[in-house]
Amino acid sequence: MSRTIQAIYENGLFKRHVAEIGSHWVRNEFNAASGNIVITAKISVVEVLSALNRRQREAALTTTDYQDIAKDFLKVIELEYETIEITDAVLLESKRLLEVYPLRAGDAVQLASAIISQNLLSAKNLSPLTFLASDVRLLNAAQGEGLITDDPQNHP
Repeated sequence: MSRTIQAIYENGLFKRHVAEIGSHWVRNEFNAASGNIVITAKISVVEVLSALNRRQREAALTTTDYQDIAKDFLKVIELEYETIEITDAVLLESKRLLEVYPLRAGDAVQLASAIISQNLLSAKNLSPLTFLASDVRLLNAAQGEGLITDDPQNHP
């Protein structure tokens, strides 16, 4: 059964391209044949490229690997994922979340994007999304906002 997945950079987008705990599960969930729809905040482009660059600086990725993965990621995000723009509504919701939960700025933007996506799905009487994260504070905040959550690290 297909579902909508709200993926944030380290818990899906990154794991699809770099082998980590949960990468196999993520690849299956994000595979076009699964019928799943993947949504992410537009800021994820910067977050994934930042994480890849950090890995390259730490010599965990070669320059060639970095270039290949970055190219593939940019192609996939353009062709396969739905991206949420950073609008005034996302910023306003991010502000509210920061005032309620102990979140980092990027996490608040990601969660705000998920909440707005969930509201749009709900208005169309579509199935709820599943919010992916491995950060306990972020998962707790998402659950506090009534979202269904999952942690890719629970799927080795």
